[in-house]
Amino acid sequence: MKLSKSLRLAVNILVHSKLRSWLTIIGIVIGIAAVVAIVSIGEGLQQDVESHLGGLGADLITISPGGGRASGGFRGPPGEGQGSAATSDDAKNLTKKDVQVLQSVDGVALIQGTVSGQGEVYYLGEKASVSIDGVDPLVWKEMTTSELESGRFLGPSDYNVVIVGNSIAENTFKQPLTVNRMVTIEGKAFKIVGILQESGGFGGDDRSIIMPIDAARDTLEDVGEEEFDSITIKAANTDDVEQIMEEAEQKLLISRHLTESTKDFRISSSQSTLETMSDITQTISSFLTAIAAVSLLVGSVGIANTMFTSVLEKTKEIGIMKAIGARNGDIMMIFLLNSAIVGLVGGLLGIGLGTGISSLLPLLGIGIMGMGGAGMTTVVTPLLLIGALLLSMGIGMAAGVIPAYRASKLKPVDALRYE
Repeated sequence: MKLSKSLRLAVNILVHSKLRSWLTIIGIVIGIAAVVAIVSIGEGLQQDVESHLGGLGADLITISPGGGRASGGFRGPPGEGQGSAATSDDAKNLTKKDVQVLQSVDGVALIQGTVSGQGEVYYLGEKASVSIDGVDPLVWKEMTTSELESGRFLGPSDYNVVIVGNSIAENTFKQPLTVNRMVTIEGKAFKIVGILQESGGFGGDDRSIIMPIDAARDTLEDVGEEEFDSITIKAANTDDVEQIMEEAEQKLLISRHLTESTKDFRISSSQSTLETMSDITQTISSFLTAIAAVSLLVGSVGIANTMFTSVLEKTKEIGIMKAIGARNGDIMMIFLLNSAIVGLVGGLLGIGLGTGISSLLPLLGIGIMGMGGAGMTTVVTPLLLIGALLLSMGIGMAAGVIPAYRASKLKPVDALRYE
């Protein structure tokens, strides 16, 4: 029997059982739509994580007080909304001596120490406690991944000037902070010379005020002349980040007369943070996809049930076809094509519904994981659509194999006598 004729007969079976077929198709539609929507959310989440964490700078390494190696931590470059470093009670601050030791590490392009703390900021009669970071103006300009929204970066001769993070500038006071306005920090007047763009991601500088390190030492309490709250290294080559981290750790252990068990500093990198978060989002996406797959399993059961019913209804017709020369393979092909068509139609409708849901989700303004932006990102790729369609057809054919096989094995005499 020609394939075209088998296809016509398969379509005829589908047409003559409209209600049952469409109920089965709806099960596939729901499953495929759920898979497309959830996978697109997972892909969008992965893209968001990469774009936000990628902005931290994959070549930056941060050393901060506190025991343990935080290679997968969330601390980004200094001056990016960190505030004071997380330290243990007995942790000692880093010093200029540590900076000198780290300068000898192979592959280091730039290095700077940062002091951090909380400061009382007064502006137009309002007061707020915000994070203050003191940085080396020239080095920070070369190391930061932040961009200016207005104004300029800090200069080498600056003292009583600051750069303000976007969140502080826009949301902390009733009147937004703007360039060339004056603010009072811990009783000292500072001129705003720059406003940073909104970052919205991990390690962002939205909630910090950046000032020259000399001014920070004179302004913040409990900040020593030789101490730093963190040290940041910029690697000359991103591929050498892990090697630099290991060498820096060993040299600091020797310099500070420590062992692995008594270590009082942590080393982290944005690169390892990105890898960790990527693994987390992939796990979340896989879990959500597995949940959506349950709908497909239910749909496949529906197809199998429909196919078994179709075989029973068409038993006499099968007997007639076999009596006039139809082979077992012809009968099996007819019912396999019928189940494949059910999967195809359900897949196409499911793809359309899933794509529509994916397009609507960003418009709802729901953010994910505290990231900036109007809402979540969804990514529907051609590979996802093709995979979903093949999956729906595969499920349809897999669910129809046993009923089709049973139909092909019916004996003509038994089939003709079936009531």
